[in-house]
Amino acid sequence: MRRLVSVDREQRAESRAGAGAESLEHTRLWHITLSVAGKEAPLKEVRRALEQLAYDHPFLLNSRYANDHAEIRYWEEARDLHDAAAVALRLWGEHRTSAKLPPWEIVGLEVIGRETYQQRVAEGYGPPPAASMGVHPF
Repeated sequence: MRRLVSVDREQRAESRAGAGAESLEHTRLWHITLSVAGKEAPLKEVRRALEQLAYDHPFLLNSRYANDHAEIRYWEEARDLHDAAAVALRLWGEHRTSAKLPPWEIVGLEVIGRETYQQRVAEGYGPPPAASMGVHPF
């Protein structure tokens, strides 16, 4: 399981300086929305697979699904947008076997910083914060 670490670069670097570690890079939180789609699959199997993905990937906020597509929302900690997007693009494929996910392809990806996410929500343009975490049908 991944743990969030302090994003205070100086504090982290000082704590590891005794071990000769180089200065650690600053990380930020990114809100990820990953959309996947493909051939129809039984709803019960899609739900079970997404529940297993949520168990395997503990930072998953929520998933919405139908028999031919799904949307997954979660927070990722990464140095920059490129790193966050790279991790997000690997998520479905890396968990396809272990979670028994449908053989769908990624059809959409949105990666936004925490500040942008909060601004969108405050202005009423973004999705509301995930009040009901978990796996839900569309």
